[in-house]
Amino acid sequence: MSKIHPHHLAAPPSQTQVSDPSTSDHPLSISSSTGGEIFTIWMKSLILGGKGCTVFDSNGEVVYRVDNYSSKGCDQVFLMDSQGHVLLTILRKKYRLLARWQGYKDEKKKGASWWFQVNKSWKIPKKPLGCEMVVNLYHDKKSPAFKIVKGKSELTSCKIVDRVGGLIAEVKRKQSIGGVVLGNDVMTLVLQPNIDPSLIMGLMVTYNLIHSRM
Repeated sequence: MSKIHPHHLAAPPSQTQVSDPSTSDHPLSISSSTGGEIFTIWMKSLILGGKGCTVFDSNGEVVYRVDNYSSKGCDQVFLMDSQGHVLLTILRKKYRLLARWQGYKDEKKKGASWWFQVNKSWKIPKKPLGCEMVVNLYHDKKSPAFKIVKGKSELTSCKIVDRVGGLIAEVKRKQSIGGVVLGNDVMTLVLQPNIDPSLIMGLMVTYNLIHSRM
């Protein structure tokens, strides 16, 4: 755990240290220049031999987790808090040759409405299929609220942008204090202010499910 625990990792060079004396002892007690939140995503489950991920906040505390036990690419996945309480249920819906992923708040109950829906975008000219995904929210089903755009260099990096291209969140490979880029199972999530982190985590989980990384 020591190599990925947030207390032992440094943020990318563009991020700045916070001088708050209550948190100054922790190298990752940091904030982005816009005042957003920073998380560390470790693509490992807390369950021995399981698939999923564990998410730490900037104080090194577990805030989210996904445990798929021994299976990968499940059609139903739960985003939980550190105590194992279900925050989101993510379901894969199959429609003939296509599929979409829907997120429900808490444990899905019969007749419940989805909160977000993710679809691959197939109409982007001169780009590989699946490099961009569109996200709809229930209150505005017809107009995509966000897009998930794959990073240029590697599958583990991506950005979430709003409908006019404004950055909402970004995932990058984690760096050590000495600037060494860690393995592709350890990432930094930088979230802009005033965004529900559980929604963004749900989208990140969905993104990795689509790419069979979880």
